[in-house]
Amino acid sequence: MNRSVKLIIQIPCFNEAETLPETVAALPRHIPGIETIEILVIDDGSRDNTGEVARAIGVNHIIRHTQNKGLAAAFTKGLDTCLSLGADIIVNTDADNQYQANDIAKLVEPILQGRADLVVGDRGVSNIESFSPLKRQLQRLGSWVVGRAANLQTPDATSGFRALSREAALRTQVLSNYSYTLETLIQAGAKRLAVVYVPVRTNHPTRPSRLMKSIPHYLANIVPTIIRSYTLYRPLQMFTALSCILIGSGILLGLRFLYYNYVLNQGGGHIQSLIFAAILLIVGFQVFTIGLVADLVSANRKILEETLFHVRKQEHETKRQTSNPDD
Repeated sequence: MNRSVKLIIQIPCFNEAETLPETVAALPRHIPGIETIEILVIDDGSRDNTGEVARAIGVNHIIRHTQNKGLAAAFTKGLDTCLSLGADIIVNTDADNQYQANDIAKLVEPILQGRADLVVGDRGVSNIESFSPLKRQLQRLGSWVVGRAANLQTPDATSGFRALSREAALRTQVLSNYSYTLETLIQAGAKRLAVVYVPVRTNHPTRPSRLMKSIPHYLANIVPTIIRSYTLYRPLQMFTALSCILIGSGILLGLRFLYYNYVLNQGGGHIQSLIFAAILLIVGFQVFTIGLVADLVSANRKILEETLFHVRKQEHETKRQTSNPDD
């Protein structure tokens, strides 16, 4: 018997008692191709009555962290819970009603059609009026950088409005303590998941962003995440590029030494160029060697991730069969 398609909409929350009712009320209850729609709230250690409000408005599932662990941890906990609850598709949205909930149907459509594993809502960041000009430029630059790292077209890399197939959720692992958006895109590109962007609409902001408290704060958290993710999944490229810069600089300094001492016949001067050239060449070759070792470690990591994927898949399939014996 064909099993019905189950969608769970997860909403990570931290002190969202005021905005949660409006967000939940706007969520769709019927989507073509989806038989069951449920809502999961992840209360990330809220200090207000977010959990009580969620229960009062009829949310299907509520889980709570005893203390605030951050957006990335809440997102990951939500995915794991959705998988345990038997979700075939998982949609993540924000509790501040930033996104127009009617667009959830557009997010799940490519997955239902078998065209995508991960679907991300493109807000059109260059045209969002609530973003300052600097923030728009940073969003565009960040999306371009992540696109290069992930080898994907990423018009809106920081959008949290996204849908994941069950397999994509099983393969998702978030190491960052700050945000999941960029890391999961780089991860999806490295694992060759089918990623699709669809245009989505946004509502007027109900409050300032808690993730981007300031531009320096945002950059201080995002830049290390991008570098670490890129190094984890493409270490040889990363270290080879750095090695080429060092070796190239060393060769140029060596040529400078030869030019001044043997072409211009200026005697035994410019010894500093020769010393720095030797240092740069040695360090460059060492960096390349580190890259080879890191690439081997990355290959071993891929094996471990594939093993973890199958273990998680078997674990969650067992849970689903136990809770739905007729499937």
